[in-house]
Amino acid sequence: MLIDTSTPPQFEAVRDKDERILWVGKPAFIPFIMSGIPFLIFGLLWGAFDYFGFIRNMNGEAASFMIPFFAIHLFPFYASILNMMRLFLVHGNTFYAYTNKRLMMRSGFWGTDFKAIDYDKISDIEVNVNPIENLLGVGTVQAFSGRTTNKGANIYDKFIAIPEPYEVFKRIKEVSVDIKTDWNYPNALRPERNPGYKTRYEPR
Repeated sequence: MLIDTSTPPQFEAVRDKDERILWVGKPAFIPFIMSGIPFLIFGLLWGAFDYFGFIRNMNGEAASFMIPFFAIHLFPFYASILNMMRLFLVHGNTFYAYTNKRLMMRSGFWGTDFKAIDYDKISDIEVNVNPIENLLGVGTVQAFSGRTTNKGANIYDKFIAIPEPYEVFKRIKEVSVDIKTDWNYPNALRPERNPGYKTRYEPR
């Protein structure tokens, strides 16, 4: 894989002055949009249950009393549709990158949002390729940095539907190990004069 040592304009706003972008990728459109399908199916089933089980049978006073309740209870239905709309709108502004310091993600449609995960925060990284991604030659790399839901489920930061997912996964692992090793290098073995971590990382 070629290493891009220039500064892509997508990340110039948040790049540190000594930070080098090693790779930038963009998600493939179809699998990126389809990542919202599981939530959409859940939302549609939720809405169908409410409608066919309760709403269509309501009338009179019961209807006026229950409408506010179902307006709130149908939130998963609304949210699943809004999430699909969000995916369509953010795709054009979605980019992923890894640098000599961290993973970075860019998205947003009203504005531009950035997210970064330093390598020392990452405890696990995986690559997954679902059947649709496999057909299109893309895949998803996901990293776990310790965040969980209120029920204890792991929250992963994802590079969704990117080209050459296995190569990107391998390179991130290599860079992460190299950088962590440099950061954790025993102080007793450093040169007598050491101004701190100012060495330049050179990927192999």
